[in-house]
Amino acid sequence: MSDSTTTDPRPAALDAARHTAQAVQDVGAKFMLDMDMYGEVAGLGYQGLGFYIAGRGGVLGDVEHVEVFEAMTFFPAETVQAGWESSASVESRADSAGRFAGYAARWGANNVADGTEGLDRLAELCEKVIQAADGSDAPLFAGWRDLPEPDGEPDLVVHRMNALRELRAARHIAAIRQVGLDPATAFMIRTPYMAGIFGWPEPSEAPAEIDKDLWQSAEDLTERAFAADLAVLDDDELAELCRLSDALLAAIP
Repeated sequence: MSDSTTTDPRPAALDAARHTAQAVQDVGAKFMLDMDMYGEVAGLGYQGLGFYIAGRGGVLGDVEHVEVFEAMTFFPAETVQAGWESSASVESRADSAGRFAGYAARWGANNVADGTEGLDRLAELCEKVIQAADGSDAPLFAGWRDLPEPDGEPDLVVHRMNALRELRAARHIAAIRQVGLDPATAFMIRTPYMAGIFGWPEPSEAPAEIDKDLWQSAEDLTERAFAADLAVLDDDELAELCRLSDALLAAIP
């Protein structure tokens, strides 16, 4: 992983890492939360979160559920194991990953508004970051990077923005571990309203202030690490990335 603890990222790269965080997170999250997708795959035999686990984790290949859990981190181990094992008989891991990417592409084509500014340029900027990034500690990112890419502009942008989402997520996982914050606690600080969907018990009390402080420290480390990934772009390109990411997010219902 980029060593954010010993080097200071360029100010423009750090600003871009912070500015693009919402778009990077939300574009991928929107296709992953498309209920039509889960309705369709239920007919194939996927149960519960099985398609999410197998589709997202399928880029890892025929691995044990523990390896998928380590890569995803913010799900209960039992949720990952159940989804991974129940999906094994539906189709191959490669086919699950390909189907997941196919739904992402279809969602992009159907949901990114026609005429959205600079889709081709945003795809180029994303590709530059994706190809230069160190994926050795980001297995879901590295696996997604190796998948065939779609052809259309909206679907290609969604595909590449999801690659950045997996990259930033890997940096966040590393940061959470570095500061010593329990992943379940980190999850409750960031997205407690998703607890039931992920398989966590609903939170019964607010996180402790010390945990919130640790989470903020991890977020700061995440931004620095992702800034190091974005630093392959020059300052003008970083400004473009911010502006066009905003345009993409605004174009999605």
